Amino acid sequence: MPKVISNTSYFQGNDLKKNLDIAIDGALISNIKESNDKENSESFVVPGFIDLQIYGAGDRLFSADPSIESLTIMEDDLLKKGTTGFLACMATNSPEVFNECIKVAKEHRSSAKNCLGLHLEGPFLNPQRLGAHVPAFVRKALLDEIKKLIDFGDGVIKMMTIAPELQDDEVIEYLLDNGVVVSLGHSNATFEEATKAYNNGIQTTTHLFNAMSPIHHREPGIPTAVFSHHKAMASIIVDGQHLDFEVVKFAHKLLKERLFLITDAVTACSTGPYQHIQKGNKYVMPDGTLSGSSLTMLEAVKNCVSYCNISLNDAVKMATIYPAKLIGIENLTANIATGEQANLVVLDDELNLKEVIFKGETV
Repeated sequence: MPKVISNTSYFQGNDLKKNLDIAIDGALISNIKESNDKENSESFVVPGFIDLQIYGAGDRLFSADPSIESLTIMEDDLLKKGTTGFLACMATNSPEVFNECIKVAKEHRSSAKNCLGLHLEGPFLNPQRLGAHVPAFVRKALLDEIKKLIDFGDGVIKMMTIAPELQDDEVIEYLLDNGVVVSLGHSNATFEEATKAYNNGIQTTTHLFNAMSPIHHREPGIPTAVFSHHKAMASIIVDGQHLDFEVVKFAHKLLKERLFLITDAVTACSTGPYQHIQKGNKYVMPDGTLSGSSLTMLEAVKNCVSYCNISLNDAVKMATIYPAKLIGIENLTANIATGEQANLVVLDDELNLKEVIFKGETV
């Protein structure tokens, strides 16, 4: 018996489709038809959210407890909040911790639900733009080291944040040739250096404006390079703490479909090099340095609509199809249509979460 989301609405392209029944059979959307119920729709359906940068969920910080249990807890917690795909992120750390996290991700891969792999944010960063990253582990990448890392990763390393101005071109070329999405971040690159990096194939930018050379009227910096480039993308943290909402507003006006949402979310942790302390809706290190958010992807979407003058349709795309396209998984979340995988989030009229459907099943 197919599952049916009755009398609902959803965006198809730029059009809002109303009063439709969405039938789900197995893991796929099997049919979409006009509803017999002509009353006002009581729900709104969006594709499952994709978060390409999250460190912890369900009170588990993956790098502090790199285990299959941690990844499973993160998966379950994020599914309940509508995130049907995510990259577990690791901040700059020791080689031993990196290797253990990679090992666990490989072991978990065969039973993974919504964990799509790893995002390594570091250690190949610029010491001048570290934010909360630990300076002791930061270094320049060596090609042989990168080759061993990618070989050991066996496909679970999907994304890597680096400071390209400090790396040899051959390192970046090797990462790109091996299918890793390379993101410019924690970087002090000039406008010219950043533009060169994007021209050489770096696809995106990590948490726009945070931990990077700023815009100055005589030194345009990384943000201006992103804005000026024809295809460079950027992630952004819309929690009102990492950036003022007015900055998000103008970034979206310039970047449009090249801007996507991440949470950069962490959890409270009192062990290891990253000891996160919650202060309102943000996390800080013991010295007060901003270290992560408490965002969910749905909250980020709501903030875009409520505070940044971004339409609901655009905000949803920033949380779904744009990040999905970047890492090549459009088939998992990009479209609400017959034959597509049923990874769906059902919201009420005020964008509150009503139901999450993952591979056709209610979570």
